[in-house]
Amino acid sequence: MRRSGRGAWPYLFLTPAMVLFTLFLAVPIGYTVWLATRRTKVSGLGLGRGARREVSVGFDNFSAALSDAELWHGWLRVLGYGALVLVVMLGLALLFALLLDSARVRLARFSRIAIFLPYAVPGVAATLLWGFLYLPSLSPIRDVLEIDFLGASTVTYSMANVAVWGGTGFNMLVLYTALRAIPRDLYEAARLDGASEIQIAVRVKIPMLTPAIILTTVFSIIATIQVFTEPSTLRPLTNTISSTWSPLMKVYRDAFVTGDLYSAAATSIVIAAISLVLSFGFLRVVRNRAFGEG
Repeated sequence: MRRSGRGAWPYLFLTPAMVLFTLFLAVPIGYTVWLATRRTKVSGLGLGRGARREVSVGFDNFSAALSDAELWHGWLRVLGYGALVLVVMLGLALLFALLLDSARVRLARFSRIAIFLPYAVPGVAATLLWGFLYLPSLSPIRDVLEIDFLGASTVTYSMANVAVWGGTGFNMLVLYTALRAIPRDLYEAARLDGASEIQIAVRVKIPMLTPAIILTTVFSIIATIQVFTEPSTLRPLTNTISSTWSPLMKVYRDAFVTGDLYSAAATSIVIAAISLVLSFGFLRVVRNRAFGEG
């Protein structure tokens, strides 16, 4: 009896987490999958009781989502946007982390706070701040640089700038924390061997940072695929951003503008599946290169 009582304690402590997981993750996902297999069928003119009823359509909504050209055009835009954001943001985060970990750095605490601070600004507020700087009638830098920040050829770079400004600090902090966990003896040994600070950074620090770099890259890929705040907030300021600029914007339009919850549910599942494929695909490629697996 005592053993059985002791064995129940772990499950008792896990119960709150399991309940929250079920209510706020498993149930919504299940409901979304159920919605994705339904459709409203209209009889006659759609008037009167029973004229509009919900019917099962199997995988028809998924087929429609996969054949939707607007969705794939949105994916192409997000892939270009993501390639720009990932390279610049993670590159700057790594550079700042290495600089802050240097023995010669000054005002390290102030610099860490200054670099991390933009991440604490809500995404909508940050996008609005940059949006006012982009507006031709308000921008103090547009006339100097002679650049239309919200033009068709530059709006993607403007949105990427907002994402880089807000996300670099978080990734820098993750990489910097990983750097602080590396034994200092490795650096001293490298210096005794005649290695410069740049050689230590390239040959010692960055290889030791590989797990943290992979982690931040995966998180950044997922966040980039789910881009919604920047284009939807800047959209009222310009006519170069469509209502389906990103896949999530298309889901929002289908669900809350056109009222087609069933199509939006199917599209959201397709987006989630593609996100999983891209994330795990990246992990698989990295693992194969690191460990030489086929």
